[in-house]
Amino acid sequence: MKELVVDPEKQEWDKINVPGVELKTLYKNEQNGASIALAKFAKGAGMPTVHTHASNQFMFVLKGKFSYPGIVLTEGMLYMNPKDHPHGPSKALEDSILLEIYDGPHYYPDQRPY
Repeated sequence: MKELVVDPEKQEWDKINVPGVELKTLYKNEQNGASIALAKFAKGAGMPTVHTHASNQFMFVLKGKFSYPGIVLTEGMLYMNPKDHPHGPSKALEDSILLEIYDGPHYYPDQRPY
């Protein structure tokens, strides 16, 4: 595998089908679905339902405050969801940017929530 250098300042934010949420993909492995992305949440935005992922999810808060039921994440905190663990809904308590890492595909093909 060859090295990879990504300058996020040169990439655009991509809107997804969740209001107030944008992604900037930094890395995607097309063979196994693993990815690294910046996720930007406007205050009040988040994933509106309980859901699961088809791989382990890691979220590191770079800026802001982000919540899951019973948990408030602040800058510098890491949140990990094991594969198939139900979690959510989530909500940005402030404008937030999170580094989001998946070690495989985000969702099963028939379970994509957006």
